[in-house]
Amino acid sequence: MSDSHIAWRSPSNIAIVKYWGKKTGQIPQNPSLSFTLSRAFTDTRITYTPGRGVISFRFSGEENPAFAKRIQNYLNAISRFLPHLSQWDLSIDSTNSFPHSAGIASSASSMSALVLGLVEMEHRLLDLGDDQEAFLNRASFLSRLASGSASRSVYGHAAMWGKHKDFMSSSDQYAIPVKDIHPNFMNYQDTIIIVHSGVKAVSSSAGHNLMENHPFASARYAQANKNMNELMHALSQGDLEHFGIIAEEEAMTLHALMMCSRPSYTLMKPATLTWIKAVRTFRKETSLPLYFTLDAGPNLHLLYPADVSEPIKQWLDHQQSLHRDENYQVLFDAMGPGPEKLNT
Repeated sequence: MSDSHIAWRSPSNIAIVKYWGKKTGQIPQNPSLSFTLSRAFTDTRITYTPGRGVISFRFSGEENPAFAKRIQNYLNAISRFLPHLSQWDLSIDSTNSFPHSAGIASSASSMSALVLGLVEMEHRLLDLGDDQEAFLNRASFLSRLASGSASRSVYGHAAMWGKHKDFMSSSDQYAIPVKDIHPNFMNYQDTIIIVHSGVKAVSSSAGHNLMENHPFASARYAQANKNMNELMHALSQGDLEHFGIIAEEEAMTLHALMMCSRPSYTLMKPATLTWIKAVRTFRKETSLPLYFTLDAGPNLHLLYPADVSEPIKQWLDHQQSLHRDENYQVLFDAMGPGPEKLNT
């Protein structure tokens, strides 16, 4: 039956205001805001047949029992929300458009793609109609329980997750789309400089846990709430400079929190600092709005509007020529429209 197949493409995202620290139940300690990417995505196809809830998983055509176990654990954890899944066997096939350990949040794209398929399956089986807003809200809620950042990937362009007193529709339970975005930020570019592609010494989950007794936790959460207000204003007004100031402050704060936690750790590499210095020098010399952010890793995300792409690409070529021995990899991405249902 053709109806037993579902396929979704869901993108990754890059957080501008960072989520760092969480409560029980995958609840964030502070609100976060991310840009949805365009070229970094996961395609996931689900085939469901009557059965007893057996899961098989293939990544790029190869069996992956470890990830199948993770999915099984996740489905067990959300069984109260999707009780019908116990009556179906799921065969899941997934592929990424980007390399592993590329400084792109694969859990955001992979888990949101999976959940979008599961929510479509729920709508088919229970005949829930075609309310798109309710569909995405449900997908964001269930994605959050798999990966906090995945809750934001179900929306295009930009999304906010986490309760903030000044944004009435915001919630800790799911993300919401950011609708008031100035044209200056539409098709915003995110060029990723991969300075190190190895596995991180400390996982993001472990980093979140270290915020529980962090000496600067309360100050950090206050900063994030303040930055959210300022960032929303910058996005609505098209203020590229203030946006960039916040983006870089958030990135450096994230890594500073890691460096003064107990135990402390450092995810930046010497090359990370080299690139940060180069970005700031370029911006000072040209006055072009090139800024950076970092995820919980060493790789730089360069942020800039599309209309200055040409001089920035020329500068990137020059920088790479200066560091030929380092063999940096560069991935070009941009703000995107969000998930896409694929033909099966």
